[in-house]
Amino acid sequence: MFDTCVLKFSQYSSQSRYSSPSFCHSVDGTKMTENGVATRAKVLTIDTMNPTVKKVEYAVRGPIVQRAVELEKELSEGIKKPFAEVIKANIGDAHAMGQQPITFFRQVLALCSYPELLNDSTFPEDAKSRARHILQSCGGNSMGAYSASQGIDSVRQDVARYIERRDGGVSCDPDNIYLTTGASDGIVTMLKLLVCGQGSNRTGVMISIPQYPLYSAALAELGAVQINYYLNEEKCWSLDISELQRALDEARQHCNPRALCIINPGNPTGQVQSRQCIEDVIRFAAKERLFLMADEVYQDNVYADGCQFHSFKKVLFEMGPEYSNTVELASFHSTSKCYMGECGFRGGYMEIINMDNEVKAQLTKLVSVRLCPPVPGQALMDLVVNPPQPGEPSYANFIKERTATLSALAEKAKLTEQVLNTVPGIRCNPVQGAMYSFPSLTIPEKAVREARDKGQQPDMFYCMKMLEETGICLVPGSGFGQRDGTYHFRMTILPPTDKLKILLTK
Repeated sequence: MFDTCVLKFSQYSSQSRYSSPSFCHSVDGTKMTENGVATRAKVLTIDTMNPTVKKVEYAVRGPIVQRAVELEKELSEGIKKPFAEVIKANIGDAHAMGQQPITFFRQVLALCSYPELLNDSTFPEDAKSRARHILQSCGGNSMGAYSASQGIDSVRQDVARYIERRDGGVSCDPDNIYLTTGASDGIVTMLKLLVCGQGSNRTGVMISIPQYPLYSAALAELGAVQINYYLNEEKCWSLDISELQRALDEARQHCNPRALCIINPGNPTGQVQSRQCIEDVIRFAAKERLFLMADEVYQDNVYADGCQFHSFKKVLFEMGPEYSNTVELASFHSTSKCYMGECGFRGGYMEIINMDNEVKAQLTKLVSVRLCPPVPGQALMDLVVNPPQPGEPSYANFIKERTATLSALAEKAKLTEQVLNTVPGIRCNPVQGAMYSFPSLTIPEKAVREARDKGQQPDMFYCMKMLEETGICLVPGSGFGQRDGTYHFRMTILPPTDKLKILLTK
């Protein structure tokens, strides 16, 4: 069996024998251990795995978060720390931070999950009616059945009607709606369609810096070229068309730029784009023949005076047929953010505009491979786009809960900006929208050198020190991208006000 074998022999004596083989390799990867047990070498190793996966990084759940989990475990075991609890301000997980779910949403989902509750008089009639409508759209009247790959037809119709209301009557075709497993699923799916070519013809995708690491991770996995354009921190993280042009012109020297990604309101930077800025971006995309991807998952999270959410689709159609008939656009929304915060249900949708019909057929084929998005997430998406209406039993409580949640977030956005700007060495722009602040840090040169000596980015070094000494879990700005020589951290504004005050004080 063995073609080559290395054996260790002991010296012969009257009682000695040659020893057991320490290791023994065959050409098929089999090896013999010291105990004489044959084992096979791993087929999948770090050297033989997909090399693009090794390039993927996702700072939001990176080393700092892993250390935070370890610290929580140590605290539970009674190990003394300089703090009583770990406060996770690293991720936009609203319910984990204490935000309460919307009662109507959970009532309908409970009724859909266990239809026997439809006979329970404690549930309001509008919740029961909505649950019956959803169940009638499910195979076998059960959320446990697969749906159509593009999503439940009645839910896509409700999404289309929601978009029409949001955009002041701009028409929306349900056939252009794809329900997704959160917005992330739709974004990655669109990137899969866009990426092609080799060498200098490889697809390049323009993403904002700072950016949400989903984009850089997905581009790395797909082997696409990441084209960075920098937001203007001095102007509240605004987007400058001249910067888009600079990034595009430089990228065309080594790749084929095909798409432009926009996050509005911004993550991690919290800016809200003006209508004029959106018009300028659309004109730029039209001129340069770029596919537009609009990540609009924070569309209800707008807090600053004078700021307003404008959907890319609405602005596109109001600019007239020169643009509305030609610019290719995919926009994304989710159940995970806004006032809902229902991250775990993984509900979302994307709408496509002006997509080539043959490509659209390929998109439908691609989403069919994963069968369908989670049906409970689809049901929740239906409730988000079609909530209780005036005159229905649940309307008053729904408006009360929705308003309270958004008002609390607005208050915490202002509090975060105000307190951080009192700390020497920290400067924080207004949190106009979304769920995060992204303040800049002035890190002393000695600390920068110490971080470099440890092989760490200076803001990673800062955030790790912060975690070890205060129990506060932040994400370093280097995980989102930033201009050379600048340092930042991302902090969510989601913790309850009392915990947020503790966090900011520390």
